Amino acid sequence: MNWKEAEEVAAKFLKRKGYRIIARNYRTRFGEIDLVARYDGYLVFVEVKSGKSKYFPRTRVDLSKVKRIELAANEFLLKHKIRYEALRIDVVEVSEKGIEHFEGVQF
Repeated sequence: MNWKEAEEVAAKFLKRKGYRIIARNYRTRFGEIDLVARYDGYLVFVEVKSGKSKYFPRTRVDLSKVKRIELAANEFLLKHKIRYEALRIDVVEVSEKGIEHFEGVQF
């Protein structure tokens, strides 16, 4: 499965859980946010990971990646006047074993 297919699978998964996708592949000078969604008062910035490696794809989301997502999210917020109660970074892992959703990634 390529990255585009993985993002589509992740978006459909989140929609089934009640998330509303408001942006895809949002690019900034700091990097890209795969999905931006609204859910229960949260504005959620989602990193989608996929792959067949012997390691879990989610292990490729490290502190450096989270910091880049935070910077990109700040830029998104400056350009889009969206009301929200709280912010969150999630990781959705799409693999041969299925889909896993990790809410509120922190380091």
